[in-house]
Amino acid sequence: METKTVKVPNVGCNGCVNTIKSEVSELAGVLKVEGNPETQLVTIQWDNPADWDAIRGKMAEIDYAPEEA
Repeated sequence: METKTVKVPNVGCNGCVNTIKSEVSELAGVLKVEGNPETQLVTIQWDNPADWDAIRGKMAEIDYAPEEA
């Protein structure tokens, strides 16, 4: 299982977090998605068959691309 926390500059409210949760959770293997609109941090937990490239791609597709450190 892998976990990653990323900053998502487009997150401004709980609605944004809920959109990310519902869309990213649809990917097979994504176990948990949590976010905080105040810090703009989103934490995603996943296992196979999901991978970070697929998750990042989905986030970019819905206009919530994560900032890469």
